[in-house]
Amino acid sequence: MGKLTAAAVRTLGPGRHHDGDCLLLEVRESGSRSWLARVRHNGKRRDIGLGSAKTISLARARERCREVRLAIAEGRDPLTLWRPSPPMARLFRDVALEFVEQREISGKSRQQALSRLQAYAFPQLGKLQIQSVDADVIAEALRPIWLTKPQTAIRTRDLILRTLRYARPDGALLETTLARAISDRLPPQPRNKNFAAMPYQEVPAFQAKLREKGTMGALALRFAILTAARSGEVRGATWGEIDLAEAVWTIPAERMKMKRPHRVPLSPEAVAVLRAAAAMPNASKKADGLVFPGASGKALSDMTLTKILRDQKAPFTVHGFRSSFRDWAAEQTAMPGEIAEAALAHAVPNAVEAAYRRTTFFDKRRELMAAWGGFLSGEGGAEVVPLKKGRG
Repeated sequence: MGKLTAAAVRTLGPGRHHDGDCLLLEVRESGSRSWLARVRHNGKRRDIGLGSAKTISLARARERCREVRLAIAEGRDPLTLWRPSPPMARLFRDVALEFVEQREISGKSRQQALSRLQAYAFPQLGKLQIQSVDADVIAEALRPIWLTKPQTAIRTRDLILRTLRYARPDGALLETTLARAISDRLPPQPRNKNFAAMPYQEVPAFQAKLREKGTMGALALRFAILTAARSGEVRGATWGEIDLAEAVWTIPAERMKMKRPHRVPLSPEAVAVLRAAAAMPNASKKADGLVFPGASGKALSDMTLTKILRDQKAPFTVHGFRSSFRDWAAEQTAMPGEIAEAALAHAVPNAVEAAYRRTTFFDKRRELMAAWGGFLSGEGGAEVVPLKKGRG
């Protein structure tokens, strides 16, 4: 039990008054009153200020004194106990909770984020300083669920990366390289069976089979493959979006997954498909008319394109042809990866890079799509720049 009372703290005269357990009340001639912790640290006696008695109560001063003694016993510097933590020295748990509170808008989203953090991130990362959270420790945190719960693992990884981007001064620059480094330390995740992709080497032969069918559904599927577009974007395409003279298809923002307009350069092969669609008996002549209407005049269903694959006994999906295109671009051309990603209308994952990138690489994408069309036609109608052997 301390020697001082709350009344004594208010009335004692000038001098240093001992409460016990290293706590002192210092009263100056001016009447100002402050708390001190007298301790031995690194072999020397030190008086550590605990705050003004006007704002720090006797009970709180005793608590702070105990915190000072505990810090010394644990080898920590007691002078840093009540200083604001530098951004890189804050604990991951504290920053993550702050981030979720500030950035997660809906209640459901907030609860999901907190659940993932509590279950999969905090056990390994919670007590680490932000500066100590690197690819190795993140990979170890995710390893138990990386293969068994792949989607949960990806969402948890993204939440960790978003927290680091929020907390670290260099977070936006670090995010993309850190994501790749994490993946390098973990085994490949199983492919999503819903998006099974045909090996790109087999796609030209499949396109040749589609050319033999001559139905509106086959034309739509050929166009989807040639443009590496999503099924819904193709099935909802209207003639008003198509500029045959310039060989450009402009998809409005409201029909894009990322809610941004997307200009697709059309290869000669893609333009040929459009001309074939325009010559079909049920083709529309209006600007708002569908490019690939069904027999009823309405948009084709997704199952129409899927049925074509099933009829050909192809165990793949329409969406998987986007992966076929991406694999071909990576393995058979020297185009930088960001060109292929732009062709797929994927978002730029790095916030800083996205802010500075004003180009959509349209001219480069025209070269790439022309090469893809030539590859699919089997006629070599466009130059495909091969990767040199030994290039890393």
